[in-house]
Amino acid sequence: MPLQIVRNDITKMHVDAIVNAANSSLLGGGGVDGCIHRAAGPELLEECRTLGGCKTGSAKITKAYGLPCKYVIHAVGPRWQGGDCGERELLISCYRTALSLARENSCETVAFPLIASGVYGYPKEEALRTAVDTISEFLFQNDMTVYLVIFDKKAYQISGKLFADIAEYIDDHYVESHAETRYNRMLWPDELETGVFSSQPGSERIYPAYSAPAPGMPLSLHDALQQMDESFSEMLLRKIDESGMTDAECYKKANIDRKLFSKIRSDRLYKPSKPTAIAFAIALELPLEEAKDMLKKAGFAFSHSNKFDIIIEYFIRNGNYNIFEINEALFAFDQSLLGT
Repeated sequence: MPLQIVRNDITKMHVDAIVNAANSSLLGGGGVDGCIHRAAGPELLEECRTLGGCKTGSAKITKAYGLPCKYVIHAVGPRWQGGDCGERELLISCYRTALSLARENSCETVAFPLIASGVYGYPKEEALRTAVDTISEFLFQNDMTVYLVIFDKKAYQISGKLFADIAEYIDDHYVESHAETRYNRMLWPDELETGVFSSQPGSERIYPAYSAPAPGMPLSLHDALQQMDESFSEMLLRKIDESGMTDAECYKKANIDRKLFSKIRSDRLYKPSKPTAIAFAIALELPLEEAKDMLKKAGFAFSHSNKFDIIIEYFIRNGNYNIFEINEALFAFDQSLLGT
């Protein structure tokens, strides 16, 4: 997907470029900076010595040497001084400059740490919001896959109030026994025969809609296929037209790769994953019932036995269709992210 939050060691990322949270000397330091220099080897430091340092809010690019990527982009973030000394503007500039360097060097995949949120003291919640907003703004205009790499879950945090509100909503709606999954849906033949019901989160299966034959009239497979309802792909394209959005605006809002969207557009019977189907419902800002209908076209259903579904429902009911904010919350609750 164009923007993905992952928990990983940035020095192990197999991407075109990784971004180093560097200091202005570019000669190495602690934290992410030190880890990257150690993993790259002494050649990285030798090249950095030729660059003459870097201003705060800017970035410079080098080779990656011993790292499993092509380039290292060294971005110098601001030290936190209370928030009234232009820190946010400098941090935005960091991300924009790094992304521009990646584009100029034909990078298709880039991995960022959460710049300035370590020893530079930038509040993690604000650092995260600035990173996501700036990267997503860039991705609306450019085709690139960007990873925001979180090494330690403790270093990642969404708003305490948002986390508490979602946790309360889950607590109010989560069906621990999975009763909905087991009984409030059509059963598959193997379940009817064995009496064993599927109850794994995200495993809800539904039949495609079709018109029943007239009483006493046999229905051939060909006739049944002809009577199938509007497919997911057809509904998606219709909704895009009705919304007035372009295809590109829709798949970018959905955090979906252009190549995947092309597959969906060209194949009437394309079956997306559940996160992909929901991502398009979010991009189109569908109310809950319409979102459920779109999900049904893809062969899935919402369930209160699934925390992922409850979190999506929470955001839709609150009218928040920002897919990047939704993904932040999903990541915080260890759920799959929306998009490709």
